[in-house]
Amino acid sequence: FFFAFEQHHHTMADPYFDLIMNEDLANNEYPKDLEAVQASDGHKCLMAQVMTKELWEKLKDHKTASAGWTLARAINTGTCYPSSFVGCHAGDLESYTDYKELFYPVIEMYHKGYKTDGSMKHVTDMDVEKITTGLGDTTQAKIISTRIRTARNLKMFPLNPGGTKETRLEIADLMEKVFATLEGDLAGKFYRHTSMTPGETQNLVDWHFLFRGKDKMQAASGYHADWPHGRGIFVSADEKFLLWINEGDHIRIISMEQGGDVKSVFSRLSRGVAAIEAGLKAVTGRDDVYMHDEILGKIACCPSNLGTCMRGSVHILVPKLIAKIGFDEIDKIARGMNCQARGSSGEHSEVIDRIDISNWRRLGFPEYLLVQDMSGEIIRHDYAHSDPRFSAVLDDILKSLSVCLFITGLYSTFALPMSTVSPRTTP
Repeated sequence: FFFAFEQHHHTMADPYFDLIMNEDLANNEYPKDLEAVQASDGHKCLMAQVMTKELWEKLKDHKTASAGWTLARAINTGTCYPSSFVGCHAGDLESYTDYKELFYPVIEMYHKGYKTDGSMKHVTDMDVEKITTGLGDTTQAKIISTRIRTARNLKMFPLNPGGTKETRLEIADLMEKVFATLEGDLAGKFYRHTSMTPGETQNLVDWHFLFRGKDKMQAASGYHADWPHGRGIFVSADEKFLLWINEGDHIRIISMEQGGDVKSVFSRLSRGVAAIEAGLKAVTGRDDVYMHDEILGKIACCPSNLGTCMRGSVHILVPKLIAKIGFDEIDKIARGMNCQARGSSGEHSEVIDRIDISNWRRLGFPEYLLVQDMSGEIIRHDYAHSDPRFSAVLDDILKSLSVCLFITGLYSTFALPMSTVSPRTTP
């Protein structure tokens, strides 16, 4: 399974895994491809809306202190793939300040309403006791399973787009020591991509737990460099607590279970984040281990994940809806309501019979408040009955859609969504 991944490094570059730079950017020149996109009508890429030749000339020769991150590396994804909505990535914490003339406008355009001028601060608060209300019984009855995840990056390393094979391996080695400190329902087993057995690999694939890379847009940022080295997945004994290591960000922490008990899922996530932090502090002897900023919150490679770095999603089986109006129209509707539609297996994946819809905004609100906003019951008439495009297929999607509307915040702007897929689903 992983032998094939090893081979591409010894032959020609693979755009699904290897970092391939735009030719102009590789020569530290303003890219003609980007100019063409900027001159066209209707492009959505936020980076392309912000980037100018003047800004390029000002910053093109700068390198950040930690990762040596350049402006060329930062904008490579959006230049190579102008359909990328954000189109830029950070290689270390300094990227966000050294190139703030690029990143800050992009952040404000994505996280609408949030200001990066210092007048607003992001507060992280995962105190489950501050959630005072829960979902109504009717809503809970419609939910098959619930999933919430968050990401963290370690202060001791550059972000993965600016990292190396060595830094990824160091992170995996460090996390293996941290996993040994976990107890109770958080305890489990760490599987490395390079050493898991064929049987373990197949089980993780069958359960939809295993991340497998192969994304051109992410590869263009450097996400998948040196694949599969340094990658791994931790799974608790009860399969309700998972961590992805070096998938994109350093660690992705995931809590899931059957049913609609949001408070239980969030409680486990909160305990897991705290336990991982405590383990990191114990193993490294450091007092501060997670990368963060008082304005931007918890730091992520992509500006879209800044703040809480938290995402929840619903997977809904809607074959008739997909056939009726198509995925692009579904995504257009979702984006108009501060949500995002993805393919059946996550971002940029193929759309078959189901879609993934997730919350859009993550910056400027504490985690407990996002979950609190989900409380109560949103009646299906708030949206489903108001749009005639859904009327022909309501029998196929009504129950799932009403849950989707409630969960993803199509009604409550900053609500955090949950999953309606089976518990063994791609986190």
